[in-house]
Amino acid sequence: MNTGLFRPASVAEALALLARLPEARIIAGGASLVAMINARLVDPAALVTLAGIEELTGIAEAPGGGYRIGAMVRHRDLALQTRFGGTLAVVQMAAVQIANATVRNMGTIGGAVAHADPGLDYPPALIAADAKIEIAGPGGRRQLSAQEFFVDWYATALQPGEMVSAVHLPAARPGVGLYHKLARVSGDYATVSVALTMAHDGEAIDTRVAIGGCGPTPLMIEEVNRLLSGRPSAQDLRRAGELLQDAADPVDDVRGSAEYRLMLIPRMLARAYDEARVRGGAT
Repeated sequence: MNTGLFRPASVAEALALLARLPEARIIAGGASLVAMINARLVDPAALVTLAGIEELTGIAEAPGGGYRIGAMVRHRDLALQTRFGGTLAVVQMAAVQIANATVRNMGTIGGAVAHADPGLDYPPALIAADAKIEIAGPGGRRQLSAQEFFVDWYATALQPGEMVSAVHLPAARPGVGLYHKLARVSGDYATVSVALTMAHDGEAIDTRVAIGGCGPTPLMIEEVNRLLSGRPSAQDLRRAGELLQDAADPVDDVRGSAEYRLMLIPRMLARAYDEARVRGGAT
């Protein structure tokens, strides 16, 4: 039974509440948690809202380039971003495709990241963008790569008493960032998604790919990134698709069978890669 709603004014106060109320749940925008409570999937002993914590809001440019996105930044604000150019466009494109306007106005990047639903749009996009997740806890602040942060179905590297405080994006690299999602209807969770960045550094082309919806966490394979960097052949592209298929662990659900998802991986990869090459002016 829920026993109350607590409104800390700082991250330190929020952490103190989590230490005092270990069964409490953090509520950011509430897009996911409220739905779970209404469906009686969870019954938190208490709720700690982050809505009054100023330091968790806003998007700030980092001194060395890149951006710090506060955990309470809304999907809407990221979808409307014009500063995320080059490879960082993958994050803005993912935000645009989240659910519907109501959810984008309500939900936050910190809440979505902490929820760790493998069908969500941010996880593969953040991995492709080489983002880091900032975690606040009793021992201070630490950062993990997005790839390290997502560890299983709805599970992250957060330890008891910790919370997501920000997402850090590296400096944008010249090139392309894009996010493709196949869903049953517009705004639904991904059946399969592909997040891809293609950086052009002089003559060098560096490609990163993450696949969503095909296992407990987004899938990135360094050998695939290597195959798709530079000027890969058609055989390299086919091999990259095969490697991703072999490593994927999809399930059967209402959005598609595991077999269907596996079939989609190389096709969506090829489509995303070809679009990135065209948009980036690669030959």
